[in-house]
Amino acid sequence: MKPFLLLATRAEDVPADEEYALFQRFTGLDESSLVRRRLEAEPLGPVDLDDYSGVFVGGGPFNASDPIEKKSAVQQRVESEIAALLVDVLARDFPFFGACYGVGTVGTALGATIDGTHREPISVVEVCRTEAGRADPLLRGLPDRFTAFVGHKEAITVLPPAATLLVRGEACPVQMFRVGHNVYATQFHPECDVEGISTRIRAYAHHGYFGGGELDPTLAAVRRLPVPHTGGILRAFVERYAR
Repeated sequence: MKPFLLLATRAEDVPADEEYALFQRFTGLDESSLVRRRLEAEPLGPVDLDDYSGVFVGGGPFNASDPIEKKSAVQQRVESEIAALLVDVLARDFPFFGACYGVGTVGTALGATIDGTHREPISVVEVCRTEAGRADPLLRGLPDRFTAFVGHKEAITVLPPAATLLVRGEACPVQMFRVGHNVYATQFHPECDVEGISTRIRAYAHHGYFGGGELDPTLAAVRRLPVPHTGGILRAFVERYAR
């Protein structure tokens, strides 16, 4: 089997390594079959998609909608590299799955409206499949309504016609979409469990996701409901596209 490629952007080692371990756990892939590239640490360089079964993009503190003057040189480089790769991905309809930051990257490539209108505090929310989502191979077998981990400062306000809405939410309407047949993005985090998102809450306590004194309530918020289904979406992606 050709490996899958994980593009990561977290600069902090603990949440970065835990994210990689979570992707391995929920996809069923090991280190040889899930190749990680930490883009915040080094340039991506040329990527031949024919070397891979598919591409994942993990989450991170970057916001696609930030004004250019507020973006670091590293963020600008990372965005440029992912954007260049997405040109090839979208042209080929190549298997791609972006989690949280994937909405910003794919949405930007499509010309979507991305802003802070539908930001969500870190928590567990209930989302629901659309009619198209019920028919999508990655979501078959999931209940129509299921829980998911969220926490983001930006989201898609207007989904372009080129994208198909698969999962919607109450506070954030665009929770998962597909472009073509094989390019996916979620606003929620299918790669998380309670321990993993708790690590991120502590690591990013001063990144503006919640205010001072709200650490304990935020940690409690991600434990208010179980999240048993979303990891299966990643496993379904691998099962569909491994080659």
